[in-house]
Amino acid sequence: MTESSKNSKILVCDDDETLCYLLKEQLLEEGFTVDAVYDGKYAIEAIKAKNYDILLLDLNMREVQGEEVLKFINDSGYNIQVIILSAQSDMKKAIQCIKNGAYDYINKPYEFEELVITVNRAIEHRNLLVTTVLLSKEISKKHSEKIIGDSKSLHRVLNLANKAAQSDSNVLVEGETGTGKELFAEYIHKQSARKDKPFVVVNCASLPDQLIESELFGHEKGAFTDAKSTKQGLVEIAHGGTLFLDEIGELSLTLQPKLLRFLENGEYRRIGGVTNLNSNVRVIGATNRNLLDEAEAKNFRKDLLFRLNVITLTIPPLRDRREDIIILANFFLGSKSPVRSPKRLSVEAAQMLEEYDFTGNVRELEHIIERAIIFAEGDYISPEDLNLPNAAVYKNISSRGLVDIPSEILSMEDLEKWHIAKVLDANRWDRTVTANQLGISPKTLYTKIKKYELKQD
Repeated sequence: MTESSKNSKILVCDDDETLCYLLKEQLLEEGFTVDAVYDGKYAIEAIKAKNYDILLLDLNMREVQGEEVLKFINDSGYNIQVIILSAQSDMKKAIQCIKNGAYDYINKPYEFEELVITVNRAIEHRNLLVTTVLLSKEISKKHSEKIIGDSKSLHRVLNLANKAAQSDSNVLVEGETGTGKELFAEYIHKQSARKDKPFVVVNCASLPDQLIESELFGHEKGAFTDAKSTKQGLVEIAHGGTLFLDEIGELSLTLQPKLLRFLENGEYRRIGGVTNLNSNVRVIGATNRNLLDEAEAKNFRKDLLFRLNVITLTIPPLRDRREDIIILANFFLGSKSPVRSPKRLSVEAAQMLEEYDFTGNVRELEHIIERAIIFAEGDYISPEDLNLPNAAVYKNISSRGLVDIPSEILSMEDLEKWHIAKVLDANRWDRTVTANQLGISPKTLYTKIKKYELKQD
């Protein structure tokens, strides 16, 4: 047995039950995992239920013939290497099966050593195909992103995004955390006349003021202690393309007028510079806040808001497009499952996902599926594998005793401290998931953890 053949699963399908039994025993001794069935219809059922690497397939059977099984595999897209077990009288059929996608054929009666060699070659061939698929996935991830879903609300936003792409106006993308605002921004860029120019992303919530200003507008050598050389700003790098300002609602009042000036005429200065520079970029801002409310509260400049929201896209939360949940879940299963052993949702798990509210939206669903793939031991994901985070907290029930609603009257500050601590515990201190569910940025969550001196038990 070769190194690449370890843990390989083989299905033997032949209506000669004695032959099946002997072949199974011999292959088991070689170290393979082997199942045996005695008709084509049972082979199809077995393939639907379990992932196999190799199918040893007889052609002539009582009910469903071998050619029908091969056709089912080809039509369904299963990545199984089929080796035909052919009698001399079936040679024409065997050759036709090769043309239709079978890997090879073995004449009956066969030498077992010859069959093992063919099986090992077929496994190596399958592994090569798997590697090719993995490389293709990585390439496609880098070069194309898809907005997945078929709901009416999603189509409405896509239609608006297409119209926005045809203009050169600034765009404000609103939506809860995890709804895919950056994906929509990139979609607008790729559909626009600027698609061959850079798409540059700045996360306004992840850096302190001076670093954000330096990232955006650059700095001159010696402008501050660590400025050992002149640095281009991202507005300069994005020239001709699109500048995406994520979490723009987190931008400080100190930086907002500098951004406003840039939006008005494309002019800016590097930190420490005296020369006005110019860059032609389209700006797309994204926020999970209501910037109009923020402007009324004097946390965000109204003139900046009006410059940004020439076109506004509001991305619906996942709970308002439930028909997309299973479509998205299957997409993440396909992109994140190992190619050799793809996972599928059980009916019960699918129903549980459809009923869950997803406070973290699409990003939370992605994390849930990724975690479930790790937890699931079989080919199917069960409700227990989903391990839906925080569902118990919001329903005030928990089998782990995490919910103990205080009976006494608390100040708003103490209530916030209690709530953040419970959500962190429910998510096993996964700060990204917790921030998504609380509807705040990871930076804000980190600040509150420090403020309330919260610690993981």
